[in-house]
Amino acid sequence: MYSQVIVDNHNKIHLSDESEPEPDLILLQWRDDFYEAKHPQPEDILLLIEVAESTIKYDREIKIPLYAENRISEVWLIDINQQLVEVYRESQGNNYQNVQQFFRGDILTIEAFDDINLAVEQILA
Repeated sequence: MYSQVIVDNHNKIHLSDESEPEPDLILLQWRDDFYEAKHPQPEDILLLIEVAESTIKYDREIKIPLYAENRISEVWLIDINQQLVEVYRESQGNNYQNVQQFFRGDILTIEAFDDINLAVEQILA
């Protein structure tokens, strides 16, 4: 589907004039300027990842609804304490209609790259 992507970490994304969160990792659609001219917009994001240990409640209750409201198509929340990956897809309002949990031994895919399988062990390692 995408021949090239940009992997970005701990940089701002522009959601509104009042909101520019800094996700832990983002897969972005390719752009020749590498987003130097402006921060990525929701439509540029193929996958957004938050890694949480002490911020899990904040990420679930504040950040993920904000991402849904801005129609970010896929968000992963890596819960270090519970050793799982929560996958959020199909935003509607400030919620995601499809939420799944993946544990060690499970395999998951990125919606934009459905031909690539990732083991949860690889993600949690």
